[in-house]
Amino acid sequence: MKKETIKVTGMSCGHCVKSVEKVLAELPLESSKVEINSIDVEFDEQKVSREKIVEAIEEAGYELVK
Repeated sequence: MKKETIKVTGMSCGHCVKSVEKVLAELPLESSKVEINSIDVEFDEQKVSREKIVEAIEEAGYELVK
């Protein structure tokens, strides 16, 4: 199991948080906690890659902090 905090930009309200929670709910994550500036995820790399998680976040309209 891998745990990671992903820093994001562009989220400014509860609606933003809900939209990311919705896309992450479609992935086989062990757990996730979405906040305005960061997302904590726990996942099995055998089931889902970090790249797939990042792709879902970006498809929801948010960018990772570089």
